[in-house]
Amino acid sequence: MSLNDRLRDDLTAAMRSGDALRRDTLRMAQSAAYSVEKEKRRPLTDEELVAVLGREVKTRRESVEAFRAGGREDLAAKEEAEIAILVPYLPQQLSEDEVRDLVAEAIAATGATSAREMGKVMGWLSPKTRGRADGKRVSELVAQALASTDLSAHAGAHSGPGAGPAPEG
Repeated sequence: MSLNDRLRDDLTAAMRSGDALRRDTLRMAQSAAYSVEKEKRRPLTDEELVAVLGREVKTRRESVEAFRAGGREDLAAKEEAEIAILVPYLPQQLSEDEVRDLVAEAIAATGATSAREMGKVMGWLSPKTRGRADGKRVSELVAQALASTDLSAHAGAHSGPGAGPAPEG
């Protein structure tokens, strides 16, 4: 069963059970998918539908932060409930440790040694983390790892006897 079929079946079940929040959330998700379908002029693949749902969840997470900052806990709770409805349709999220392991693997595979090579590392990582980890968080972890690699490389190059220019005198 495709993801689109699952969404449609779950929407029908929500309509029959009278679950208004679930019904409305799934309708919004289907509407967003429909808009992308019209833009592309073809049905979406499961991977593309996951990307649309991922954007929907990301938008809601940003809304939760904004509502909390504005003191609107009621609206933040509604957005969190919608996130809980949409998350089961997304692939299993990677844990922090799994992302760190992938970052280390990416740095080793690309041979990156400085923060200037972050694009190369992210290019290697993106297909493996897309839809399974927050891109902003992955980017932060790559930057941290490359910064520590860069610092340790510089520290090793400038330590020991004879490091640096000889004092004039």
